[in-house]
Amino acid sequence: MTEHASQHVTIQAPPQRCYETVLDVERFSEWAPDIKEARVLARDEDGRPGDVAFRAAAMGRSSSYTLRYTYGSNPLRISWRLVEGDVISRMTGDYEFMAVEGDPDSTLLAYDLDVDLLVRLPGFVKRRLEAKIVHAAIDDLKVRVEAGTHTT
Repeated sequence: MTEHASQHVTIQAPPQRCYETVLDVERFSEWAPDIKEARVLARDEDGRPGDVAFRAAAMGRSSSYTLRYTYGSNPLRISWRLVEGDVISRMTGDYEFMAVEGDPDSTLLAYDLDVDLLVRLPGFVKRRLEAKIVHAAIDDLKVRVEAGTHTT
């Protein structure tokens, strides 16, 4: 069964800064506590991450997975899908960073994630795991970006 998470949040920083923070995958472990390592395996023709291998804390153990990042015609949207994983059978998701009309220093972030796990978990454990993932993807990202810590 696919688990879906979707959330919108306003971040007090320009969309480009938000986008650049997410592109800097090798620094995820600095602000997303469950990410222990992120290593870029391949980059696209513009130097953006393509395939990225992650090692993360998951359900009391270490989990490894590789995501393939893609970039479409929207310059401030990042999508990903699972290439391989040890506890995940399928994962797709995306970040979209949209300008807030009338406020160039704010961003509306839309986040979507769909995950299928290889292991069966009770509903309350799935909800707790989902909350942790969304917290890192949204709340921890928001704190990082609003603190002004990003690459240029």
